Amino acid sequence: MERRNVINTAHFLQGIKTLESSLIRLQASAPNSIDYEVFRNTTVKGFELTLETSGKLLRKALKAYASNPASVDELTYKELLRHALKHGFLQREAVKRWFTYRDNRNNTAHDYGVAFAETTLKLLPQFLLDAKELQLTLQEKLGAEDA
Repeated sequence: MERRNVINTAHFLQGIKTLESSLIRLQASAPNSIDYEVFRNTTVKGFELTLETSGKLLRKALKAYASNPASVDELTYKELLRHALKHGFLQREAVKRWFTYRDNRNNTAHDYGVAFAETTLKLLPQFLLDAKELQLTLQEKLGAEDA
C-alpha cells in the first residue's frame, strides 16, 4: 500500500534556480576574469547544496514507504538512490547519473582545484535536468509543496 506524505520542495526549487542562474552568469563571464572565478565557485557550491537537498528530500519521501521510517536515516546516499529507483522516484539511467553526481561531490573533500571545478561544470546541464525531474516526481507522487 502506497502512503502519501506531503513534503515541501521550495528550498530544493530555489537551489535549482540559483544553480541555473549561477551557471548562466558563469558562462557569460570572460575566462580568467574575477567574475568567472566568483561564479565558478558559486556554481560548484550551488551544485553541492542542491545535491545535498535532494538527498534530504528523498529521505523524507522514502520514509512513507518504509516499515521502519527511522531505518531510512541509516541508508548511505547510494542506497538511498537504489531505494528511490525501487519506489519510482528515479529511473534506472537517472540513478546511474546521480551516482556520478555523488561521486563528484565526494571528491570535493580531496580536490578543490580548477580541474575539479571544470569537471563539475560539465555535469551541471544534465544535473539540472535530473534535479528538475526529481522535483516534478516528488510533486506528482507525494503532492509536494513548492511554495
